[in-house]
Amino acid sequence: MATIQELRELSVAELEARAAELKQSLFDLKSKANTGVLDSTADLTKAKRDIARCLTVAREKELASAGAKE
Repeated sequence: MATIQELRELSVAELEARAAELKQSLFDLKSKANTGVLDSTADLTKAKRDIARCLTVAREKELASAGAKE
C-alpha cells in the first residue's frame, strides 16, 4: 500500500496503471475467496481502498489541470 503522499507524486498515467494492476489483484483475490483459498478477507477491502485512492488522486490531478487551463 502506498501512502497518499507517494500517490500524489505519480502522474495520472502512472496512477491509472497502478489502479489497473490493483484491479487485477482484486480479481485474483476474489477468485481465491470463491475457492476458499484466501487467507484473509481483509485483503479484499484493502485492495478496494487502494484502487479508490489511486483513482481519487488521478481525478484530483485531472481537475487541477483543467482548472489551470481556464
